[in-house]
Amino acid sequence: MVRYLLGRIIGLIIVLFIVSVLAFLLMHSIPGGPFDETKNPLPPAAKANILKKYGLDKPIYEQYINYMGNALHGDFGISFQSPTETVIDLIARTWPVSIQLGLLAIIVAFTTGLAAGIIAAIKQNTWIDYIVTFISTLGITVPNFVIALWLLLIFSIQLGWVPTGGWPTEGGEWTSAILPVITLALGPSALVARYTRSSMVEVIRSEYIRTARAKGLSARVVILRHTLKNALIPMITILAPQIPNLITGTIFVEVIYRIPGLGKFFVSSIYLRDYPMIMATMLLVAALWSITYLLSDILYTVVDPRVRLS
Repeated sequence: MVRYLLGRIIGLIIVLFIVSVLAFLLMHSIPGGPFDETKNPLPPAAKANILKKYGLDKPIYEQYINYMGNALHGDFGISFQSPTETVIDLIARTWPVSIQLGLLAIIVAFTTGLAAGIIAAIKQNTWIDYIVTFISTLGITVPNFVIALWLLLIFSIQLGWVPTGGWPTEGGEWTSAILPVITLALGPSALVARYTRSSMVEVIRSEYIRTARAKGLSARVVILRHTLKNALIPMITILAPQIPNLITGTIFVEVIYRIPGLGKFFVSSIYLRDYPMIMATMLLVAALWSITYLLSDILYTVVDPRVRLS
């Protein structure tokens, strides 16, 4: 176990190094820069001073070495789009909003998807099963920005039931969280429902479930104690990739609903060439992905004792 964890930690460090190199090279290969001429061009001397202040006048390899050296000491620089804040301060201000949105979406996705999948499996080959399958297919195939626009058009603009944007903890009404959470949860919920149904149907048809029924166990006991527990094992693989995406904030959802989360600021960072913010966000997402997969491997051993980490 310890050897396995050490190996994964070393792998995490390698992944972060590769991501940092690729992100740094991609940022600087895109034409334009954070202080290039706009409607109000800077005088050459002023622009040279700004580039020198942020170290952008140095060769790219030297910029990378300086950045990573500072990052290893917890200094990710000053955000270009918010010069009064460090990148750490900006992430600390915006990420909690994305975490709130993501956690609510995870709860809604798991509960609704699990319930729908169980019902569809129990009622397989009935109209209920067909409806759940159809809705799940739509949830998986339709992009969330399309869902967001339709929900916004119907429930906010046409019916006026909920606000068009904002977030409760950032001065908005509590109802402003309804549409973003539904939009963000629909895709993962559809995945959970579909795979729960498939896993449960497979388990229901297995030999040991037939044996449990033959022993006279009630349908409730068979479903909850035997079928559902074994059907949940594949769900770990399905849900694991969704968690980092939901917690870091889906870009389209935050932009469309004007939620001041990390995803929205990441979009503006790309547009404004905010190199420090882009780098920090990319490293954060890469770290979350690696940690999530590590935790999912550990959770496998808890759910299924037959699995051993080696």
